[in-house]
Amino acid sequence: MLRRILTAVALLMCAAGVTRAAAQRSHFGLHGGYNFDIEEGSLGAQMHLPLSSSIELYPSFDYYFVSTGDMLGFSGDLKFRAPSGPLYFGGGLNILTASGNSDTGFDLFGGFETRYGQSHPYIEARALFHDTSSLQLLFGINITLH
Repeated sequence: MLRRILTAVALLMCAAGVTRAAAQRSHFGLHGGYNFDIEEGSLGAQMHLPLSSSIELYPSFDYYFVSTGDMLGFSGDLKFRAPSGPLYFGGGLNILTASGNSDTGFDLFGGFETRYGQSHPYIEARALFHDTSSLQLLFGINITLH
């Protein structure tokens, strides 16, 4: 599973065909959320790895608080920022695992993130498309890495 995720991330980086912008910095963040279709909360983490001034590689991880077993989500996304302003959107590969079974699909998302200082609070809506689709709302904070 991890090998598939790392391969997908590497392919996304190659497909983007751009180099990291010197003025951009990577970010690490934590988030909490709620999936409206499975009616469960989640906690997760994400990285922002700049590929250009408006495109980031955006891998993330989610742990869902389901009543039986474990449910995990892994995403390998590209994130596109508006040229000026706090809006962003994107999508990519999404893998859900529950009780040892994996389901590979894709996700689309959009959000609003402040870009002042070293910490950046954000809110994001994310649609997951698998055998069934689901919608989740995430709240989090990203911290600039030096």
